[in-house]
Amino acid sequence: MGAEKDEQRALETMGAEKDEQSVLEDDEPQVNFRGIKAMPFIIGNETFEKLGAIGTLSNLLVYMTTVFNMKSITATTLLNVFNGTTNFSTLLGAFLCDTYFGRYKTLGFASIASFVGLFLIDLTAVFKGLHPPDCGSKEGSQCVSATPLQWLFLLGGFTSLIVGAAGIRPCNLAFGADQFNPNTESGKRGINSFFNWYFFTLTFAQVVSVTLVVYIQSDVSWSIGLGIPAIFMFISCILFFGGSRIYVKVKPEGSPLTSMARVVVVAVKKRGLKLPQQPAVSLYNYTPLKSINSALPYSNQFRFLNKAAITTPEDKFNPDGSASDPWKLCSIQQVEEFKCVIKVLPIWAAAITYFIAMTQQTQYVVFQALQSDRHVFNSSFEIPAASYTVFTMLTLVLFVPIYDRIIVPRLRRITGKEGGISLLQRIGLGISLTVVASLVSAFVEQKRRNIALTKPTLGYQPHRGDISSMSALWLIPQLSLAGLAESFTAIGLVEFYYKQFPENMRSVAGAFFFCGMAASSYLNSFLVTIIHHTTEGAATGNWLPEDLNKGRLDYFYFLITGLGILNLGYFLVCSRWYMYKEKSSAVIEMKKDDKSVV
Repeated sequence: MGAEKDEQRALETMGAEKDEQSVLEDDEPQVNFRGIKAMPFIIGNETFEKLGAIGTLSNLLVYMTTVFNMKSITATTLLNVFNGTTNFSTLLGAFLCDTYFGRYKTLGFASIASFVGLFLIDLTAVFKGLHPPDCGSKEGSQCVSATPLQWLFLLGGFTSLIVGAAGIRPCNLAFGADQFNPNTESGKRGINSFFNWYFFTLTFAQVVSVTLVVYIQSDVSWSIGLGIPAIFMFISCILFFGGSRIYVKVKPEGSPLTSMARVVVVAVKKRGLKLPQQPAVSLYNYTPLKSINSALPYSNQFRFLNKAAITTPEDKFNPDGSASDPWKLCSIQQVEEFKCVIKVLPIWAAAITYFIAMTQQTQYVVFQALQSDRHVFNSSFEIPAASYTVFTMLTLVLFVPIYDRIIVPRLRRITGKEGGISLLQRIGLGISLTVVASLVSAFVEQKRRNIALTKPTLGYQPHRGDISSMSALWLIPQLSLAGLAESFTAIGLVEFYYKQFPENMRSVAGAFFFCGMAASSYLNSFLVTIIHHTTEGAATGNWLPEDLNKGRLDYFYFLITGLGILNLGYFLVCSRWYMYKEKSSAVIEMKKDDKSVV
């Protein structure tokens, strides 16, 4: 009985995440939750991990174009592929964690992999033999491409970072929540405190990375600037393993992805059968006693999947009522849980174009800044080009508390909805703002380019072009709009996936968010490549050349605006079609603070 209590308590501890999938490794009759004592190790690990990873990723575009002598189109494509692979890998990481390794082992291995990746990238800057020689500052000087050995070290670092992200991103939040007992008031307060500190450290790490670390990389030394994130990641590993003795470690018990696969397989096997006249009461329905998933009612959407729950004379059952062969018969509960996932797919697809628009505010805005006046109010200090994305982060940080504390309560009184507006309305509002941000970006680029072509310039950016005398501060409006859009759509998407997925798939829901970012990275890379090649011989000239003054980046922004308008229309259609997950009276009540958790 003691082991059963341990198992139940572990399942409850995982609350907002992968509850159903795990049991505690400890054989002790009581679980010793040491949440407060474990927090310094976990929060410290998270802080230094983010300082390390973000400190390197924030400036990779500049590093690849200035140190590795890549063309901007090549560097952008490589970075898009890297980001896409990194985010897609989270789904595999979540699966392996839930099914085989558990969170502690996954996070430990991933932390080491991230350190190795950052260390390899730093080596490419430290040793001259691991990066191409400098191109020189004179116009017309030749650039030497990277050798196979130099590519090996750089791509080896990227690969290790991908492995690290695959384990860290889908597991870190849930592992922190594992350390608190959700059945006590102190445990509940501890969980809330952990999530608050998590997002604070994430924002803090982003701000430090795109300001101080990026400044050191760009204006002091790449060797030191890339070495600092590697040191941060090493400290992160020490802190993580330093708390090993006091962690609550949860053993994996299987992945819900297997249940989803069974629904598809059984539905295909029974595709020739006819549904009964009263399927809601005639189809096989079984829910394990210890399942934490909400009891879902029968629905007519995707009716062909309901055939997986048709019982036949060949179907056998265990004494507890479960199917003897789960690959021949599924319960209607399993079917409805699978429907929860596939219903989200159209909304997920709409988010891809949103992410593409947001990507431009972190990539091409860097190139715009490089060819703009980055001096602050006529002083000698220049803001590093990669640091301008801090305005997006600051807007997000400043607006979210205002939205939660001031706007939402007023909207709640008007609409009667807990969140003031529905989740889909929040997501749609953010998508609308990305359209406005892209349009503003186009007009700002027009202004920057016209000034560069018609007025005296401030100098020459090596292998890029003349520097426009337009202040780079003109980029702040589009970046601030992007921050507002993110506060609506990005946070709304995380909450949407969190609440619409089955409770035992919330880790997969987190990976789902990153998979949307991954798809957008690949599509953005494809879009940039197509535009680059199709406009190369056009009358207007190449839209995306190395020298933006000779290109038409504004046309590219107008194209993104048009795609955003089409995507907004598609999203509105999907929103009208979408049916929110219904819950029966047996549902586990959703905590009111779930929004702060996600």
